Amino acid sequence: VQLQASGGGLVQAGGSLRLSCVVSGRVFSIPSMGWYRQAPGKQRVLVATVSSGGSTNYGDSVKGRFTVSRDNAENTVYLQMNGLKPEDTAVYYCYARPWINQITMRDYWGRGTLVTVSS
Repeated sequence: VQLQASGGGLVQAGGSLRLSCVVSGRVFSIPSMGWYRQAPGKQRVLVATVSSGGSTNYGDSVKGRFTVSRDNAENTVYLQMNGLKPEDTAVYYCYARPWINQITMRDYWGRGTLVTVSS
């Protein structure tokens, strides 16, 4: 199973970016997908997750600005980031928790994509 993220880059404060992450490989279904981020010198923290049924969960710092969504048919998760702030600067990691067989669920991480917000 591999996760390939795209869409990071440099943006000015107040701007927008959209991240995408495709999960490839043999999976039965993916109950949970989403995004975490890690700023320099800090721990990795939750940005947002979305279930296969569409239920979402957001970190407090991004509520009202970021929107997570997914395409179940394409095993793809998206993160629309609006109203970006310099403190959103971080490496963003795609996350997925798929069933890899009938009895095993496992966590997978993408390599990360850098988002830099200039003031």
